[in-house]
Amino acid sequence: MSAIQYNTFVYSLNSWSNNAHINLVKENSLRLLFEKYSDILWENGTHKYNVTSFIGEIDEILLGRKFSTFSQETLDEVIGKLRERGNSNATINRKMAALQKLLRKAFKMGDIHSLPEFRRQKERAGRLRILTREEEDRLFAAIGEMSREALALSVFLVDTGCRLGEAIGLKWSDVADSRVTFWITKSGRSRTVPLTARACGVICEQRRHQRGPFRHIAQHRYRAIWNEAKSGTGFVNDKDLVPHALRHTCASRLVQGGIDIRRVQMWLGHQTLQMTMRYAHLATTDLDKCVAVLEHRS
Repeated sequence: MSAIQYNTFVYSLNSWSNNAHINLVKENSLRLLFEKYSDILWENGTHKYNVTSFIGEIDEILLGRKFSTFSQETLDEVIGKLRERGNSNATINRKMAALQKLLRKAFKMGDIHSLPEFRRQKERAGRLRILTREEEDRLFAAIGEMSREALALSVFLVDTGCRLGEAIGLKWSDVADSRVTFWITKSGRSRTVPLTARACGVICEQRRHQRGPFRHIAQHRYRAIWNEAKSGTGFVNDKDLVPHALRHTCASRLVQGGIDIRRVQMWLGHQTLQMTMRYAHLATTDLDKCVAVLEHRS
């Protein structure tokens, strides 16, 4: 057998082997893959609830169709449909992150034999809505009139800078010695931050709840109270004033108070410094302290 004939034979054999493998892969829908791997990939909690919704929506877009390969054309189809439904690029990126994680697991386990290339959609830099002290007082007073529980959660959010889901997911074992540890986070990395006296106070008020300080509060209920408080305090048309603004407010106060960006990154639990740099323009421009450092002699 000549070298050319041998190479042709090997190529044909490999092609046959690959095609045989493809034929052996059982077709699955996204729903079936999610049922198979969701408990392995995501812990129970708010994030898993959101991921369940994301995968369910994508499966609906695909009409529940089964597949052994998830092609680039299929991915482009999904992204196009999501955009038609009014999803922003930031929202599409969150949904694609969940889809990518699921498909990677399915590929690793041999449930599908190829993966598309996921490209992050360019996100617009949103406005950082930051509450002044006066706005906070006004809004929190209105929230407190409707629910002391919602007020306690609001105070905790602005004084810790944590995400709403992180606060609601806390257990009592996560709070100790005037510090709180967030184990289930967006980045997957836990972090521990000290509590202000005000945050310690609201935590103490919540001790009557057995599972955790805020686990009895439903996110949708809190958001409803928030929106009602906005309406009663003149913020009804302020679309940027959402509960997440409390996280922005916490970050801005740290930066304006002279805390360096790296520490703010650690406090917020950002994966990259670039995410924290959104607040850098708020840093003090007082450079007189620099002279004092340079002139100091030991």
